[in-house]
Amino acid sequence: MTAGPLDGVLVVDLTRALAGPHAGMMLGDLGARVIKVENPGGGDDTRGWGPPFVQPEEGDRESTYFLSTNKNKESITLDLKDAGDKATLTELLRRADVLLENFRPGTLARLGFGTDVLAELNPRLVTLAISGFGHDGPEGGRAGYDQIAQGEAGLMSLTGSGPDDPQRVGVPIGDLLAGMYGAYGVLAALLERERTGRGQVVRTSLLAAVVGVHAFQGTAWTVGGKVGHAQGNHHPSIAPYGLFRCADGGSVQLSCGSESLWRRLCAEFGLDPEADGLATNGERVGNRERVIGLLETAFARIDAETLLARLSAAGVPAGKVRTIDEVYAWDQTLSQGLLVDVEHRTLGTVQLPGPPLRFFAPSADGETETTRREHTAPPVLGADGDAIRAWLRS
Repeated sequence: MTAGPLDGVLVVDLTRALAGPHAGMMLGDLGARVIKVENPGGGDDTRGWGPPFVQPEEGDRESTYFLSTNKNKESITLDLKDAGDKATLTELLRRADVLLENFRPGTLARLGFGTDVLAELNPRLVTLAISGFGHDGPEGGRAGYDQIAQGEAGLMSLTGSGPDDPQRVGVPIGDLLAGMYGAYGVLAALLERERTGRGQVVRTSLLAAVVGVHAFQGTAWTVGGKVGHAQGNHHPSIAPYGLFRCADGGSVQLSCGSESLWRRLCAEFGLDPEADGLATNGERVGNRERVIGLLETAFARIDAETLLARLSAAGVPAGKVRTIDEVYAWDQTLSQGLLVDVEHRTLGTVQLPGPPLRFFAPSADGETETTRREHTAPPVLGADGDAIRAWLRS
């Protein structure tokens, strides 16, 4: 069994909810040993976030929310205001390579584990601290919740059917991005530790993570002086690029990211690529509604499956809008290892979304996949406490 590239790295995960646990799961997916520290009074908040819940025949119910972001971890319950439990955490931190925390700024220090204490306890420790809006600055102490951060960081103003219809992204994208940036920062700090011998603190926030993916919308303002706004399912800088209605009530998405693709599209459906106002991408963006109307008229008598086949034959990138159940039944999803079976202590065999990374090593036949295939289910609260305490005493 492939252990993963982070085999031998010990992560102590004090986080709860989503951003921090997602970072911890990413590190666990890569082979790190992740010990999740939860409060004895109910554990991670997400254990109670539902419905939906999965109710085993015996034992407490499990929330699908918690199951989504805590595979490949162990669980121990510790009351960080209790002297004995603080001593247990201290011993864990002496041995750890990485500490994850997403308390409000200053909370960990008040619990007796400030940056100075941690540096003395374990100079090689890499600490990831995730906050809502940053650990300092005029609003550094604000609580961080994903939808609030999506709004404050501008993402909702770019998402929706139009400028007067701000919408959140359908998953907690600010939390997920903060976790991803956090895991990325941890890996960089671990690499630097190989050179310096010392750990450091990595900080990110929901605000920083969302601003970090503004991409062209950010520079449209910072360089171009243009404020982007929501405009539905069509790209603000490329046309045609978006969702188009067709016969049978269906729809397809297509992208003409180059002039050659535009000409292929026009050739397939008998349109003039050099028509007045449509010859260049800039002209088409300026006449977006005309472009959309022209294509939807051409597609009006074609059902979605036939249209997708014709677009594929013409070499125009296109796709359907799948529901979640369709995604997990799709053979392409399955071929990429994006659905894994795990054995849960109370639920039995369950399927979870799989890790998005795959690894390959050169071999005589070209390359051999070395991706970790065996994964452990999200833990029942406190399931590994006795084993962890015994290991610390050994």
